[in-house]
This record gives sequence, C-alpha cells and structure tokens, in this order.
Amino acid sequence: MNLQPDFPLKELNTFGIDVKARFFARFENVEELQQLLTLPEVQSLEKLVLGGGSNLLFTKDFEGVVLQNGIRGIELLHENEDEVYIKSGGGEVWHDFVLYALRHNYGGVENLSLIPGTVGAAPLQNIGAYGVELKDVFHELEAVHLQTGRVHLFDNATCRFGYRESVFKNELKGQFVVTAVVFRLSKKHILNTSYGAITTTLQEMQVQQPSIQDVSAAVCHIRQSKLPDPKQIGNAGSFFKNPEIPLQQFEQLKAQYPHLPSYPVSPGAVKVPAGWLIEQCGWKGKVIGNYGVHKNQALVLVNYGGANGGQVRQLAYDIITSVEEKFGIRLHPEVNII
Repeated sequence: MNLQPDFPLKELNTFGIDVKARFFARFENVEELQQLLTLPEVQSLEKLVLGGGSNLLFTKDFEGVVLQNGIRGIELLHENEDEVYIKSGGGEVWHDFVLYALRHNYGGVENLSLIPGTVGAAPLQNIGAYGVELKDVFHELEAVHLQTGRVHLFDNATCRFGYRESVFKNELKGQFVVTAVVFRLSKKHILNTSYGAITTTLQEMQVQQPSIQDVSAAVCHIRQSKLPDPKQIGNAGSFFKNPEIPLQQFEQLKAQYPHLPSYPVSPGAVKVPAGWLIEQCGWKGKVIGNYGVHKNQALVLVNYGGANGGQVRQLAYDIITSVEEKFGIRLHPEVNII
C-alpha cells in the first residue's frame, strides 16, 4: 500500500492511454484506505479512485494520487423465501460478481453480464443494459469519505440514481470511495428479455424456456458480437449516453426520419439510440490515424494503439457537434474525461 511516484497508468485504463500518475497506491481493505488518507501527500493532492479503468479517458498525466480499489470478497448476508442479500467488495470485477450470482441461481443481474469495470464503480453511474439498471437490484453501499476517512452508508434513495447517474457523479463527485455494495437478488426469477436482441438471440440458440443463465449467455453473445475486447482494441465501451428527448421533438424527427428507433421513457419523453444518430452522421467505422469509431458499434470510440486522450476527446466533440447539427440533439459522454 506504499505510495509509488510517477506511476504508469497505461495498463490500468481500458483505452490504453499512456499517461502517469504523480502518486499511485492500491488498498485491499477499508483500514488500508483510511491509513492512506492520513498521508500528507494524499491529503494535499487531488485524488482519483480507480476500479477497472473502463469508464474513463485520460487526456493528460494525473497530477494527483490515484487510489486503486482492491477490496475483494463476496458473501451471503441473509435470505428469505424470495430474495437473497449479497455483499460484495468494491474491488471485485463486475462480471465475476454476475458469474457468482448465476452459479448460485440468484437472479436480477443476468442482463448486466459482461459490463466492464468493478462492483464499486457500478453504482456511480448506475450501470445498465438490456432493460435493467443497477438500481433495480441495489440495496445499499458502504463508502469512505476521502477527507475524513469515515464510513458512510447510502441506501437507494440517498444514491439518487438516474439514467447513468447518481449522487456520486453530481453533488458528491470525487468525495467518496465505494468499498462495498449490498445487492438484493431474486430466488424466484422474472426474466427481462424484451429489450434489444435478447429474444431473437435466444431463438437462435434454440432456447424455448430460458433460465437466467440462458439470458446471460444471450447478452454475452450480443455484446461480444458488437463490442471490441479492450485487451485487443483500446476502448471504454459505450462512450455516449442514449439521449432522452421530448415527445414533440421526437415526432418531428420521426416524420423526417421514419426509421428512427425509439424507446418510450415517460408520457412526454422518448429515448433514442445514440449509436443510430452517430451512424446516420457517417461516423461508424471511421478511422483517423490510429483511433476512430468502431466498425460494428458507432457508440464505441477506439484507440488502435498509440493515440492520445486529447485526440479521442476531440473525436467525441466532433461527433457531438455533427449529431446536434443534423438532428438538434446534443449527446453527452457516459465516459469520465480527465
């Protein structure tokens, strides 16, 4: 847990951006973290908590302290006839947690299979996929305040979850480290297969009465067919949020673009796929030197090797501008740009 100066971060971010941290330390329990927070260097400098490095884009060296969450462990807290409460360390790999649930036949996270990152990072942006969000299975979390070192508990309401949002991305941004999360999972499963291509994929798999394991397998197949492996091509998954627009604006766009896909989110609002908008602007598969937009998924910006974060950031801004000019919709990054 010693502070390491001038620490290279290339292997610790899935974009593979070659930058350094002024100081770096990894902690494996709450006590180690609390000890780190008492060090003068840590107290005086900006702090960045790093999980799997899968939801950020470095555009320069980080002139502060990077703290990597290495708290592991998954345990059953209690259960009843219908549900189980499972506590996971914040440093656990998210998909490993999903696999744990599947092995024990606990439902609720199968649609969230293969999302990169750690358990501790998952609540920060309320991760979601294929009609399910983290808040749907969330019970509470434990977090350490970076200034005081005190442990705080947050329930669903105090996390203030929204679409790829939480209190930790807004009012409390940069103030806490999530050290553990408690999930409420089901023993009597209600499958969600209506979103995206899950139903079609299950049919192709010749599965007529799917289990949560089958749904997970379908989700993994879909993700692997669309999204590049960060170990092969640097990326952070979906770079942009799917925008929500007023119903009146959607109807006007639908008249102009009859094939515009949509998902209703409320009586007065509609969600449209950012990937479709980007593709219509001609960005899908575009290569600029050693970076660009992935050929199979326009939501994914990629580093083919050697690109810097400033180049990827400029690409993102160029995409935002072109989508806004064509459709009147402003995209917002899902990735944390540093």
